[in-house]
Amino acid sequence: MTYVRKNVSTLTTSERRRFVNALLELKRRGEYDEFVRTHIHFYTPDGETGLRTAHMAPSFLPWHRRFVLELERALRRVDSSVTVPYWDWTRDRTRTSVPWTEDLLGGTGRRSDRQVTTGPFAYAGGHWTIKVGVTDGKFLTRDLGRAAAPLQLPTRSELQWALDDPVYDVRPWDSTVTSGFRNKLEGWGRGTGSASWHNHNRVHRWVGGAMLGGASVNDPVFWLHHSFIDLQWQRWQRAHREHRYLPVNPSPRHHRVVARHEKLPPWNETPDQLEDLSRIYRYA
Repeated sequence: MTYVRKNVSTLTTSERRRFVNALLELKRRGEYDEFVRTHIHFYTPDGETGLRTAHMAPSFLPWHRRFVLELERALRRVDSSVTVPYWDWTRDRTRTSVPWTEDLLGGTGRRSDRQVTTGPFAYAGGHWTIKVGVTDGKFLTRDLGRAAAPLQLPTRSELQWALDDPVYDVRPWDSTVTSGFRNKLEGWGRGTGSASWHNHNRVHRWVGGAMLGGASVNDPVFWLHHSFIDLQWQRWQRAHREHRYLPVNPSPRHHRVVARHEKLPPWNETPDQLEDLSRIYRYA
């Protein structure tokens, strides 16, 4: 039976509590940290050798679609009523709006060290110690909006700029491409500073702290952000039905890229198989 992913701003008090409690239970069991390890392992930039699957590649979208689904399945094993909500950052755009509330994700980090001290994921609560990361920090950090160098979340028109591109991706299938829906949504741009970050990437920068880099899964907002990104892929698919995931076929010149019918590590599924999961979930 198909279940529904809701806008986080529409969750009831009970739904918020159940979602948070399921996340905390995965953390208590040690399952959550495995998701962090997976993302770190597959965070392979252009400049490194080996297959690129999670970022800077066409498979950015199917990889994260499968990754969010894996987390959702784990949550539903704890509480079958839970689904992964999405954060529409084109609407809820301030440091005090949803999801930065006491009963959901808590707020920004304190000025001195960016430690999150409010909400259920605050280190002082004893339920969310960072055990897997790229630094030795033990507490969740955030810098919503970047106080020292303010940054704005992407606007609806900036998101639409990506959605309007009818081509899924283009050669050389990496972070340097300037056209194609995938990178316009993923957000690797030219130049330096905030002008070089678009859509998905700028949201990670706006949240700051733990959301910067391969260990970004340590902040639960990662899932709400990527649920919204997944929704955008679905919207793009509906708007451009004649266009699909590219590249279609593997190429010796682009051996670091997953083609449409190739298996997408670490799962035994292809981008082709992940293009339509409407049999499993839908968005409200």
